[in-house]
Amino acid sequence: MNVTETARESLEHAHHVAEHPGDSHARRVALLIGVLAAALALGEMQEKSAQNAFLAHHITLSDDWAFYQAKNLRATMASQSVVILESLPGAATDPAIGARIAALHQTEERMRSDPATGEGMKELKERTTAQTEQRDEQLHRYHRFELVNGALQIAIVLASVSVVTRVAALAVVAGSMGALAVAGGVLVVAGLV
Repeated sequence: MNVTETARESLEHAHHVAEHPGDSHARRVALLIGVLAAALALGEMQEKSAQNAFLAHHITLSDDWAFYQAKNLRATMASQSVVILESLPGAATDPAIGARIAALHQTEERMRSDPATGEGMKELKERTTAQTEQRDEQLHRYHRFELVNGALQIAIVLASVSVVTRVAALAVVAGSMGALAVAGGVLVVAGLV
């Protein structure tokens, strides 16, 4: 059973109990459960958003690293081709070989750094460093929202138990835990934790 269904069932149960007149505790707790369920829904939306952002950054990062490796392979091949061409007899005096060597040096340099296109190894490495930081931040954000949502789920369960057992202290604990979880979620959204 997923979290949304659990929250919905708890809310329906509390709503059903709250419909009976004369039970103000049940009505107050039903309202608390409704607020907690709404906070949980918002928290889950933020959690999914962070998860999707993490995956997008991870895919981009993987693509950029693959591109970096391809550029490195091409630069190494150009470098090795220069070594081979320079070892040929008469390479120092043959203008055709000299032109090929010069072209290969340019290719190697362009593979290593290409500010014009931003697709040289140097530029790709800088881009992947930034993507890594963004990806890791989204992963931490995702985990923080997991904690917030877990606390909200526990608060909903405690509030539901409070309705059934008529123990007001459980509702107070549920409300306090929910308030702390919401405050934590706000801090995560604001980027302060």
